[in-house]
Amino acid sequence: MFGIGACMDHKQVIEIVKSTRKFVLDKRLVDSVSMKGEADFVTQVDMSISEYVKTELAKLYPDIPLMSEENKVNPSESTRWILDPIDGTTNLVFGYRMSSVSLALLEDGVITFGVVYDPYSGETFTAIRGEGAYLDGKRLSVIDRELKDSLIEFGAGSTRKYDADEAFALGKEVFKNALDLRRICSSALAVSYIAAGRINGYFEKVIKPWDYAAASLILEEAGGRIRNWAGAPIGYDAPTSIVAGSPKVCDALLEIIRSSNGK
Repeated sequence: MFGIGACMDHKQVIEIVKSTRKFVLDKRLVDSVSMKGEADFVTQVDMSISEYVKTELAKLYPDIPLMSEENKVNPSESTRWILDPIDGTTNLVFGYRMSSVSLALLEDGVITFGVVYDPYSGETFTAIRGEGAYLDGKRLSVIDRELKDSLIEFGAGSTRKYDADEAFALGKEVFKNALDLRRICSSALAVSYIAAGRINGYFEKVIKPWDYAAASLILEEAGGRIRNWAGAPIGYDAPTSIVAGSPKVCDALLEIIRSSNGK
C-alpha cells in the first residue's frame, strides 16, 4: 500500500464518516434547501457534513487537503481526500432514503482507501487497496452474471436534460439486453452494490470524481471493473463517463456503448 495510507488509522476515519448520520437525520438541515442549477439541490446537510469531515480529518492529517463539490483543490495536489458529503441529494430532499456519504484517499493518482456509508441503513462499505472490500466486516465479491441475467443501474443525469434523447436511447438498448434497469440515483451506493452482488452494472455519461472515488476502489477490490466509455481507466481530477460492473457485464456494457455511439 502507499505511504500515508499504509500507516493510517482507517477505523478512526471510518468512524468520522459514520458520525455524519446526525446531520442526515436532522430535519431542520434537510429542509434548508437551495438550488445550484436545474434539478441540482444543495442542503445544509451537504454543507454541514463537508465542514465537519474537513475539520475532523484536519485534526488527524493536517497536511492532506480535502476535495469535494464544496471544496476545490489544486489538481497538482497528488495526495488528497475526496469527499461527497451527500451523494443522492435529491433523494435526501424527497425523503427517498437512498443517499450516502463517501470518502476516499487519493495518493499519487491512485485511490488507496475508500468508505461509502448509508446513514439510513447503517451499512458501511470499505476498502483498503490490496486488502479486499468489505460490508460491515464481511468480505465482498462481485457476482459475474451474463448481461441478460443482470440488473443494471442507469444514470440519466437529471441536470443534463439536453442529453435526454441520447441517454434514454442507450438506456433502452441496455434494457433490451439486460434483465432490468434500476435508478438508485446515488452513484456511490450503486457501485458499492455491484461489489456486494446486489446489482451487476452501472453506466452514466457524465459523473464527478467525488461521486465514484471511494466506490471505485470498493468495486475493484471486490473483483469488479470500472472504466470510462472508451474503455480506459478513470481519473479523479475531472468529470468523466463511467461504466462499472462485474467483468462480463462491464465488457458487455462497453460493447453496447461503442455500438450505440457508432450509429
